[in-house]
Amino acid sequence: MTKDEIILANQEFLFPAVFHYYKEPLVIARGKNQYVWDADGNQYLDFFGGIVTVSVGHANDEVNAKVHRQLDTLQHVSTVFANEPQAALAKKIASITPQAKLTKSFFTNSGTEANETAIITARCYTGNTEIVALRHSYHGRSAMAMTLTGQGAWRLGPSQAGIVHAHNAYCYRCPFGLKYPDCEVRCAQDMEDMIRSSTSGRIAGFIAEPIQGVAGFVTPPKEYFQIVEKIVRNHGGIFISDEVQTGWGRTGGKWFGIEQWGVTPDILTGAKGLGNGSPIGLTVARPEVADAVKGLTISTFGGNPVTTTQAKAVVDFIEGHDLLANCAETGAYLRGRLEELKDKHEIIGEVRGMGLLQAIELVEDRESKAPATRQTAMAMEAARENRILLGKGGMYGNVLRFSPPMNIGRADVDQFIELLDRSLAVCGAVAAGSAR
Repeated sequence: MTKDEIILANQEFLFPAVFHYYKEPLVIARGKNQYVWDADGNQYLDFFGGIVTVSVGHANDEVNAKVHRQLDTLQHVSTVFANEPQAALAKKIASITPQAKLTKSFFTNSGTEANETAIITARCYTGNTEIVALRHSYHGRSAMAMTLTGQGAWRLGPSQAGIVHAHNAYCYRCPFGLKYPDCEVRCAQDMEDMIRSSTSGRIAGFIAEPIQGVAGFVTPPKEYFQIVEKIVRNHGGIFISDEVQTGWGRTGGKWFGIEQWGVTPDILTGAKGLGNGSPIGLTVARPEVADAVKGLTISTFGGNPVTTTQAKAVVDFIEGHDLLANCAETGAYLRGRLEELKDKHEIIGEVRGMGLLQAIELVEDRESKAPATRQTAMAMEAARENRILLGKGGMYGNVLRFSPPMNIGRADVDQFIELLDRSLAVCGAVAAGSAR
């Protein structure tokens, strides 16, 4: 199919709700390492990684070699049969979870399914039903996951009962109008009143992203989750860490984002970067929590031999190439270069994130913090013209998100910053013209 035929087929045969970035959809034809090429042969530096999914580079040679061997050996059996790749991946994951305390895994196809499984597990273990999630969060696209999600734009249809939303730690736009650290982390302290006033007082669990992804990589202060954890446990709940975007070393120095905050969850969910593009979901829990799920369950494609082979190969690659350290070191370098851009471009209100999970929030002026939604869309189009791929997010659509493959180097960062600088200059030029 030609590029135009692909775009036409998308319009004709896909749900209209399946949206694409850019005024004209970008048709990606192939990818290798940190680059992708479009249908016209143009090369792009990929600093979004398929929404924080391409963790070790497009078409990674080491990973693909293991996948090819597995494809010729055993492709599918379903969870009603045991297989070596699923067992090997589960054993490996058990060895790297926080304090190696989460050792029982259940594999599915996506982060959405992983979160569904986590909620069911929490309810089975505690005997309680109510779940606390966070405002601005994103947890998937099933009916339950959309109810967990704290952004109206991503919620379709009727909400499910038994889910309430607490304040997230969005310091740049504090809902209480306070400043950290003088605020004494009021957003976390409010969890107590929220549970007492909006639930029965006994909850099944609390689910949160250690850094909120779709929200625009909103990063909490270091005390936030430690305070919240105590309150949640005092009300009978367990702690679920949604690591779909923060897992597998991306935040730097640790395998999982929640470890950056000194909290050990009872359940951890993963997806995206675990598969490096292969569809996989993971729910891993403490043994006594997993054991509370009684009865029979299966996942037709969860634990698929090919998918779990790829996931194990990804984890091995991350470990073998010390990408946890690279995320910390190259991520710190990226953060420094983004701070330099903030000094240069008034439109950047805040730089935030951790490791190779970084974002800039664009504002019309730094005093009012009015979201620069229109300018962000312009920056996205300019970035495409400058041959870089990046993501967009935030409640107001005014955040640019960066999550490149975790094996990039400083030279990639320098190239990216140069091209991002050009892209942001377009916004500045338009703003200057409007002022005149």
